[in-house]
Amino acid sequence: MSKQELSIGQKLTRIQVELKASKDKKNSFGKYNYRSAEDVLEALKPHLEKHGCYVTINEKYIKGDRLKSVSKIFCNTTGAYIKATAIVGVDLDQKGMAVAQQFGSASSYGKKYSLGNLFLIDDTKDADATNTHGKTKTTLEKPILSGDALQKAIKFVKEGNGTLSEIRKKYSINHSDLKHFE
Repeated sequence: MSKQELSIGQKLTRIQVELKASKDKKNSFGKYNYRSAEDVLEALKPHLEKHGCYVTINEKYIKGDRLKSVSKIFCNTTGAYIKATAIVGVDLDQKGMAVAQQFGSASSYGKKYSLGNLFLIDDTKDADATNTHGKTKTTLEKPILSGDALQKAIKFVKEGNGTLSEIRKKYSINHSDLKHFE
């Protein structure tokens, strides 16, 4: 690498600072603005060209009801890369959707959130996290699965006695604990 060539970390940092991915889409039902993975990718393209990088997104089905989305940014000249991951659930009980639509919806979310993790796109004010989709707050609140109950749930799923989807109907699971169900 020449003295003038920036490292992949330096390039990523510059892109993170420069990137603005606005929420141009409008959900008329929920009355909120949002951005899609495609919006992020479109906003990203000029920055990738400017800094000599490219991005890939790969998805993998994880046993049960989850998709793992991995976004990577590569340096064109060195091949070095940095990656970020998002794991999303597939709601197989979603009424009115075919299985392909359920996986497509989860895929879109996974891509969006792995890109958000990689490029530090903050969605805390995004309606995806706060929209109740017509449900009352009490129907959304579930106890957080932790401690002995978490260990029992992991064993339950790994031994084939049930699925993560069944567990998630009753409990909220911290994102960091999802890896234990793989």
